[in-house]
Amino acid sequence: MSQKSSSAAELLGHLILGTFFGILLIKSEAASWFRIQEMFRFQSIHMYGILGLGVAVAGLSLILLRKLRGLELSVTPGGDGSGLRYGLGGTVFGLGWGLAGVCPGPIYALIGSGVWGALAVLASALAGARAYAALAERLPH
Repeated sequence: MSQKSSSAAELLGHLILGTFFGILLIKSEAASWFRIQEMFRFQSIHMYGILGLGVAVAGLSLILLRKLRGLELSVTPGGDGSGLRYGLGGTVFGLGWGLAGVCPGPIYALIGSGVWGALAVLASALAGARAYAALAERLPH
């Protein structure tokens, strides 16, 4: 595995793009606990619209990458076919999402907007990533 070092300009570009994305998450209320609760209770279409827009943008991006760059994309089947890893991963992710009230995506955006409780979510996410790294060889992949 080769590691490419990033230039300062690339890092700055990533920072600017990430900051813009964080602002979009906050302004669209995609990081709002109330909007997430509305989604899970089927009381509002707001979050489903955001998720659908994300799927559409990702699909369009893949089409453009294939056409403009000639990028060949393929998915290879993995795992043992039982779906155990997806069930376990989805359960852990869902429990964390339910307990925190947010998915991991907007953690930094929430901290940046002054929601200091998100620091506990960040600490928990980092602890979970560390636990995964320690247990990775014993988990179903």
